Amino acid sequence: MTRTFTAALIAGAALLVAVPGPLGRAVAADFGSAPEAKAMAEKAAVTLKAGEADALAKFNDAAGGFRDRDLYVFCFETGSGKFTAHPNKALVGTDVRALKEKDGSPLGDKLYAAPKEGAVTSVDYKFPRPGGTDPVAKETYLVKVGAQACGVGYYK
Repeated sequence: MTRTFTAALIAGAALLVAVPGPLGRAVAADFGSAPEAKAMAEKAAVTLKAGEADALAKFNDAAGGFRDRDLYVFCFETGSGKFTAHPNKALVGTDVRALKEKDGSPLGDKLYAAPKEGAVTSVDYKFPRPGGTDPVAKETYLVKVGAQACGVGYYK
């Protein structure tokens, strides 16, 4: 009887991990991880090296292969700071340096200063999850290729 109960308990735990939480609440599997975010940023760099215009078109296209759950690529010009790719089309053409954390910290300045050619860098900050208002710890991996800097962030 104990063995059957233990097996049922293990099976139940597996189901909790495999399906969305109660009442539609998100579970860890609904969000990207640090290794997935870093891999997407590295893939974005390779795609940019193959052709900037084609890469930006893919990053801006929901079906372009650079969106996975809450992970996505955003890019900005390293000189002007203007967004060239972002899922929120209203941000494209605006200056990344204008972004602020909820407490007023200069998030955009940190993102603008971090990218280095030939290396993956990262910036830690607090930002609300999509659909939320409370800031949550987040890290964004950034790459620089020519005149473009691109990032992919995940929630910790």
